[in-house]
Amino acid sequence: MAWRLAFIRRMRAVIQRVSSANVAVAGDVVGEIGQGVLVFLGVGQEDSEADADWLIKRIVKLRIFESEPGGRMDLSLRGIGGEALVISQFTLFGSLRKGNRPSFNRAAHPQQAVPLYEYFVERLSQTLGQRVPTGVFGERMHIEAHNDGPVTLVVDTKERDF
Repeated sequence: MAWRLAFIRRMRAVIQRVSSANVAVAGDVVGEIGQGVLVFLGVGQEDSEADADWLIKRIVKLRIFESEPGGRMDLSLRGIGGEALVISQFTLFGSLRKGNRPSFNRAAHPQQAVPLYEYFVERLSQTLGQRVPTGVFGERMHIEAHNDGPVTLVVDTKERDF
């Protein structure tokens, strides 16, 4: 059974390096950033604040920005004074193992996911020393992003040592 919990236990993030991004709900922009990262965050049923803390450290330290145009990626989000926009994305847990309709059984229910999502945003804001804008949990959102690179990474807390 322990192997099954290790398989299920994971918080996922898709991170895109952007020159700018914004999110709108019902036609109104509710969050926007300049240069930085757009983070799509998925919360799983077994996730905890420890998973969120690990993921935040990983995102902030990723060296995905260039110190000179066309150069090597050697700067982190903190190193460029960049911003982060966080969007809740339960569909990161979509499974297509059976049929063509995704199953989201491994995604956390809103009662669990919302507090952990809010914790993630609050801690990321504290870590970066600036407000982190977000979308609106559970709402239909329209996201515009100007991908820079493009650089897109998937980070999963399953990759960490438990």
